[in-house]
Amino acid sequence: MQKIDYNNQLTDVETAKQLGLLPEEFEKIKTTLGRVPNFTELSVYSVMWSEHCSYKNSIVWLKTLPKEGPHMLAKAGEENAGLVDIGEGLACAFKIESHNHPSALEPYQGAATGVGGINRDIFTMGARPIAQLNSLRFGDINSEKTKWLVKGVVKGIGDYGNAFGIPTVGGEVFFDECYNVNPLVNAMSVGIMRKGDMVSAISYGEGNPVFIVGSSTGRDGMGGAAFASKDLTEDSAKDLPAVQVGDPFQEKLLLEATLEIIKTGAVIGMQDMGAAGIACSTSEMSAKGEHGMEIWLDKVPARQQGMHPFEFLLSESQERMLVVVKKGREKEILDIFDKWDLNCVQIGVVTKGDRIKFKFHGDLVADLPAPSLVLGGDAPVYKREYKEPAYYAESKKFKIESVTEPKDLKPVMKHLASHPNIASKRWVYNQYDSMVGTVNMSTNIASDAAIVNLKGTKKALAMSVDCNSRYVNADPEIGCAIAVSEAARNIVCSGGEPSAVTNCLNFGNPYNPEVYWQFVGSIKGMSAACTKFKTPVTGGNVSFYNQSSYEGPVFPTPTIGMIGIVMDKKHQTSLSFKKEGDVIYLIGNSHNDISSSEYVFSYHKVKNTPAPYFNLEDEFNVQNSAKSIIKSGLIQSAHDVSDGGLFITLLESALANNLGFEINSDSAIRKDAFLFGESQSRVVVSVEASKGAELESALKKDSTPFTKLGIVKGNKIVIDGSDYGTVSEYATDYNTSIESKLN
Repeated sequence: MQKIDYNNQLTDVETAKQLGLLPEEFEKIKTTLGRVPNFTELSVYSVMWSEHCSYKNSIVWLKTLPKEGPHMLAKAGEENAGLVDIGEGLACAFKIESHNHPSALEPYQGAATGVGGINRDIFTMGARPIAQLNSLRFGDINSEKTKWLVKGVVKGIGDYGNAFGIPTVGGEVFFDECYNVNPLVNAMSVGIMRKGDMVSAISYGEGNPVFIVGSSTGRDGMGGAAFASKDLTEDSAKDLPAVQVGDPFQEKLLLEATLEIIKTGAVIGMQDMGAAGIACSTSEMSAKGEHGMEIWLDKVPARQQGMHPFEFLLSESQERMLVVVKKGREKEILDIFDKWDLNCVQIGVVTKGDRIKFKFHGDLVADLPAPSLVLGGDAPVYKREYKEPAYYAESKKFKIESVTEPKDLKPVMKHLASHPNIASKRWVYNQYDSMVGTVNMSTNIASDAAIVNLKGTKKALAMSVDCNSRYVNADPEIGCAIAVSEAARNIVCSGGEPSAVTNCLNFGNPYNPEVYWQFVGSIKGMSAACTKFKTPVTGGNVSFYNQSSYEGPVFPTPTIGMIGIVMDKKHQTSLSFKKEGDVIYLIGNSHNDISSSEYVFSYHKVKNTPAPYFNLEDEFNVQNSAKSIIKSGLIQSAHDVSDGGLFITLLESALANNLGFEINSDSAIRKDAFLFGESQSRVVVSVEASKGAELESALKKDSTPFTKLGIVKGNKIVIDGSDYGTVSEYATDYNTSIESKLN
């Protein structure tokens, strides 16, 4: 194999292939430039045309997602993050992104820099981050590698978020062997700003100065975008320089300095230097503003000597941003960054035309048309082949009768309560600061969604991250529609009104037709559900290549991050039973269904079943009824039925106040299906006995099916007259399972 020459010599197709470009892409670059690119130029194309930056294998389908909604202020693809109107003159910026490959190699820094990067996407728009969430997927919890990954990722998230000063208010953790090699680390950040104060990622105005601000540039994170756009192999450890190194204290200073310069009115545009670093921010801002730039790479503050031009361009060193300022107002910006003791160096100017010219000690090292580099410009767009995998048809053959119902259900209950996918994630969230900033309203009132206070208003924000990847693997279209629906259901059960969605689409290699079939199905399911709930997709992240050469792809995991608005804080609803004698109702229909449940998958070890029962109309009606009864003040608690089924929902509602329950099952449904099945569109509520008739009347008026299950009673768990132990007995398993397995 030809060795890559780092000097500015002309390149060939072999060099292009080593940089991750297809032969036809190399030919397209030559046609665009009218010549053969040099190495620095080809390096820029390699990162900008990677899947991570260009979405070349996904954009065709992403464009089909719904983008219109009643609260939208910035649509998908327009800015660094989504922006929605939340009333009271406020706007909410939010986004979720992946840092999967870096976390697989170096879990601490991989996760930490994922948190840092998503926060920068929020505050470069002018919003102050107020909350973080995360969605984490790991392999077999009993393996030493998984334990190492979990501990490193959780510590990285905790250390960075805690030091930066933003509370981690919610999230999810899921374990399955498909994530043994390739864990998924998806980080979500939510910020607040005054409506109308947004700063755009744009550059225009000939002669306006271009500044790099924040940390110095080094060789860490080299080609990280390209690294994220290929499979993990046994040689991936050699890509360790592609993993960035973060500094949360530097980012905290950068946040304050950034919000301060925005107030001056001197900023034209600003963009975080995340994936592809200087190459990305200069090209995207220039293309959006229909201007060019001249950039002097030798002026970039460096923390290592002897760096090549391509290294300055491709480095993903953290805590850096590109800022374009109004000419003549440079001193205001310099003084603010000097006050915060941060780099603020002019590295170029805005020019006419569309060319970005990169110079190094006076020599022109790259000359590229900005539109040719970016999504929406001349970056390649592919519609890949897809086909239904054989396992999908096979799963449809599953019959519930093939699974023998256990005579004694208590071992199943104990198994589920202690399973790492269901048990308390206390070991994880105890390492996060959930109270810094004093906005988290979920700490003392456990609810299905995280609730964050909007100080000075009667409103609050509700937020949730959701995806059961087992459902998506079973049926991508139904599974992804369920992910959207559960995110909405969590917000509704907490007293909120769903508003908008961001997504993190984690899949295997898009060149695999069966993986691409999963991707296409997921997009279709997301579109249907988001349209139904009027929760437009504001943007997000596509992460392909989540697979190894020896273990294959991970489960398709389209993580949904959803924002909702609690119109009045008095509507905030918890999931916990309140007092003995309250009546317990199930809203929605149960089904004789155990498909894709934790029960059938991990207890019976039946791995290939369809997605659980789901009907979008039923879901919509149940959620509308839940909203109505919460606003009327009728109920004491609300908790959706999801992982682990009805039994786990009841147990979690019982645990908070150590209050048990006595219920009866439905004789028309197998008891294991009734208790452990995960059919969708169901919510458990409790109500004071004196209000039971009023609740039933309201549900009948809405034509919403319901079942009176039983009552809140003592510390015991009693089902159909049989004693299944005490709440305290299950609490030990539920609260300590993950901790004991990891330690």
